[in-house]
Amino acid sequence: MTVAVLRCTLRLPSRTLKEKRTIVKSVVERLRNRFNASVAEIEDLDDVGVATIAAAVLSNSSQHADRQAQTIAAAIEGWRLDCEVIDISVELLEA
Repeated sequence: MTVAVLRCTLRLPSRTLKEKRTIVKSVVERLRNRFNASVAEIEDLDDVGVATIAAAVLSNSSQHADRQAQTIAAAIEGWRLDCEVIDISVELLEA
């Protein structure tokens, strides 16, 4: 069993936490609906200008899990988001 964990850091144009939550919620819901992955904001919860989002994919094949995580990363980079993608990393965990 393999778990692929994608971590994405975004720079947001928000000035308040309410604006930030609106942007982050949109990205999280879009990822959940399109990829059927577990997605959540994991860090920088009180920083209005930065958001760190993680997506997790579980598979019996490490190649499939990695491919799915790479597809999610490509989608985030390709979407016309109201924010700047600072960093995206993928980690594979074997169990």
